[in-house]
Amino acid sequence: MAGKNEKSIAIVTGGAQGIGFAIAARLAEDGFFIVLADLDSRQGEKAVEMLGNDRCLFRKCDVGDEESVQHFFQQLMPEQKRLTVLVNNAGILRDRVIWKMSTREFDEVIRVNLRGTWLMCREAVPIMRENGYGRIINISSRAWLGNPGQSNYSASKAGIVGLTRALALETANRGITVNAVAPGLIDTPLTRNLPEEVRQKLINAQPTRTMGQPADVAEMVAFLASEKARFITGQVLYVDGGKSVGSSGV
Repeated sequence: MAGKNEKSIAIVTGGAQGIGFAIAARLAEDGFFIVLADLDSRQGEKAVEMLGNDRCLFRKCDVGDEESVQHFFQQLMPEQKRLTVLVNNAGILRDRVIWKMSTREFDEVIRVNLRGTWLMCREAVPIMRENGYGRIINISSRAWLGNPGQSNYSASKAGIVGLTRALALETANRGITVNAVAPGLIDTPLTRNLPEEVRQKLINAQPTRTMGQPADVAEMVAFLASEKARFITGQVLYVDGGKSVGSSGV
């Protein structure tokens, strides 16, 4: 990473594709040097090719594994003074109603979504405290309010909200803000692969009758990563077309 024009560094987990890549691309536009943390090496290298070696690099990291996360940050050590933004976007789904959900399916989701976010924050916060500045943006979900068939996922995303609030209080006096973004129905490869009738039902339940785009989430993250959001911390900001309010039913 040395010699990258001393740009501020933004880490984006799960940044090789989907919403994570949209966030990485948007932050790169704002002049950040992006470090992508992902398990998918092929997609990670492709993402670097798309963004450019002068704006981005990829490091394989299993966010749910303590040693992997520690190794990731050890690689960052020579440049840690430049670390200003951490976006915890990595997440997985293992949807099933609770009476059919295995303990393993519950644990896998908690491990990546919640434990992974906590592990990344634990390594980043001391660096940001030392620097006297930082922006942490945790990607939660509107599902933290509760979704049928997602007791594991909803619990993990609710945990991220609690983590965000606690961490905001712990770090507010050191120039660090910690916020959560809660996307709703977003047009991603995952939602495009849903059966058409299921997809349309979800769209019809939206007050806007539309799906969001990854860029909508990325714009919110970019705002929270900026100086414009300096007095915002411990908050959950929804990017969900009003679904967190409810369905219009018309």
